[in-house]
Amino acid sequence: MSKIIFNIHQIDQLESNPNVSSVSERSIQYTGEFKIKAVLENMDGKGPRQIFTEAGFDLTVIGNRKAKSALERWRRTYRKDGEDGLLNDKRGKALGGGRPKTDESMERRLAKAEARIKYLTAENELLKKLEKLEGQAKHTN
Repeated sequence: MSKIIFNIHQIDQLESNPNVSSVSERSIQYTGEFKIKAVLENMDGKGPRQIFTEAGFDLTVIGNRKAKSALERWRRTYRKDGEDGLLNDKRGKALGGGRPKTDESMERRLAKAEARIKYLTAENELLKKLEKLEGQAKHTN
């Protein structure tokens, strides 16, 4: 798992990219279509950094090695299972593996969502105050 922890602004930026299916603080889930396109472009000679940059990713946000390691993993999957392997991500899901969703994880997710709402609400209030101050400054000048 990556050592990078995304902040709320970076998560918003990544979630707005059409090549991303979901984002958490520590990981990015890419769409199957992007994975296929990236692997095919890489096989045609494009480098990982170029592929990710052209797809709208800021490598300073996701990390310089993430593009390379993701493409290496996707190429292995593509060689083994073809496009279906990239469209149907099975990491950690073999034999019913993976951690079951517990109430604790749902509670944690809810707490994170509530914290995010609180943060965004505070940010909106700050922007409103700044806008009001700017309006007052224009009238006094």
